[in-house]
Amino acid sequence: MVTGLSSLLVESLTPGRIVAAVFLFTLSSFIVDFTWKPRYNNSLPRVGCGNGLLGTLQNWFYFVTRYHCWVSEGYEKYSKDGRAFLVPSAPSRPQEIVVPRPQTSWMLELPDRVLSTKEAHRDALHNDYQFFGVDDQFPIQTIHKHLARNIAGLIPGVQEEVHGAIDATFGHDTENWKSLSLWEAWLGIVPRVTNRIVVGAPLCRNEEFLSAQVAFADDVVRNSFILDMFPRIFRPLVAPFVVLPNWWHWRKSYLLAKPVIEQRLSDMTRKASGTDAAYDDWQPPEDMITWLIRKAQADNLGAELNVEMLSKRLLPVEFAAIHTTVITGFNLLLDLLASDPALGYLDTIREETARVFAEENGAWTKQGLARLHRTDSAIKESMRFSHFSRALTQRKVVAPGGVTNPAEGWHAPYGALLMLDLAGTHRDPALYDEPDRYDAWRFSREKEAYEAKAAGERGDAEEAMRIMRLGMVTTSPEYLPFSHGRHACPGRFFVAHELKMVLAYLLHNYDIKPLAEKPEGMWLGSNLIPAVQTKIEIRRRKETV
Repeated sequence: MVTGLSSLLVESLTPGRIVAAVFLFTLSSFIVDFTWKPRYNNSLPRVGCGNGLLGTLQNWFYFVTRYHCWVSEGYEKYSKDGRAFLVPSAPSRPQEIVVPRPQTSWMLELPDRVLSTKEAHRDALHNDYQFFGVDDQFPIQTIHKHLARNIAGLIPGVQEEVHGAIDATFGHDTENWKSLSLWEAWLGIVPRVTNRIVVGAPLCRNEEFLSAQVAFADDVVRNSFILDMFPRIFRPLVAPFVVLPNWWHWRKSYLLAKPVIEQRLSDMTRKASGTDAAYDDWQPPEDMITWLIRKAQADNLGAELNVEMLSKRLLPVEFAAIHTTVITGFNLLLDLLASDPALGYLDTIREETARVFAEENGAWTKQGLARLHRTDSAIKESMRFSHFSRALTQRKVVAPGGVTNPAEGWHAPYGALLMLDLAGTHRDPALYDEPDRYDAWRFSREKEAYEAKAAGERGDAEEAMRIMRLGMVTTSPEYLPFSHGRHACPGRFFVAHELKMVLAYLLHNYDIKPLAEKPEGMWLGSNLIPAVQTKIEIRRRKETV
């Protein structure tokens, strides 16, 4: 009898029925997922294909190619009038409330117990799977505490890595033009320079270690998109297989970093004990490994003081620092090379950086880098003009009762996502003249005019403060590449120094042929995929610095 039933069951499992069963199970999982998502009241206008079942299915289908267009449409229709709107998101994520610029302060000043950056990041990056359950809060707190106070002392080491990485990437041939991938070139520079302050020398020059960290960052970007496409009920089944590359690449980097972390942990433990006279005058290198250990010791967090945990704590830092800086540098050179050569952008930056470098006696300092007004402006303008994401500032509603917007009266329930539209803001003609044009000196003209005035003509302290805020590291509701408010990127001061030093050394020592036009990237969901196939022609200058 049992055998007969088993045979009947096997015979009934035809390929068509199996496909139908899988389809129905997947569809029902999305429906269940849909019922778990937050509901919004009808006072919020919507963009996309519609709000019913058919519209929702269409939104999911078209999300990959139309999300950017939907947000642009909503910005023009609603944000410019100071109204929030709803935009469809990936299948497994709730619709997002796009908050208009006049309400930026309201959104960003709410406490973390109401609107959470941490939870928004955790959902977007699937931290529990991709980062092995380790979030970015401890590293962020560590950076806030240690990076700014040590940045002046880090500059000489960073300069050393910038010079070494650029020479290794572009070579020393002064006779022949070399064609190479601009994307790969930046991947040859940024990971090494960044890791000078993450793991220190000589590990920051280990190609195998750097490749593993870059691959891990690639894994996170790719897997975030993949996991967003699965209903949440599937994730415990699917995610462990999807993130296998994450584990593999972390493991490779961990084994290479392990001796360094073990030695540092041992040395700092003996130093902290105060009982080993050999360590009375010893000071640890100032890098992220040291800072994590120092903070864990100060906060008496014993669970943080083991090699594997310290290695995992580096992962969010590596991910956040590498790809964003690579994309920023990549876009910067594209914007400069695709500009009309008659504007003299490259020659002007070359002159400014060479002059200040000579004034600093051939060694960059924090003060010297701060005097690179036009270089700073060129970078800031590229960050305004060239985007790699539609939204970098997101908050998740974590208050059990949700939150009500005082300006419009709409209510965002628990689990809702709020975001600021970076691209719409940066291309708004009400905020920037000719916003669709790259103008390298957009932010330096006013600063240079102010500094050219006599001391008595410079206005009051408020005017001086406004001029200071024109720098690339100063965030505002009108300038959002580093986000804004208390959760603005804590590493932006290092990134500013890094990019200035890279641009200075590159232009001092190499000539690069201009591009006829700027290659366009491709929007994929909420992110812009750079034109990584772009090649440049470069040659070492005979007169170098």
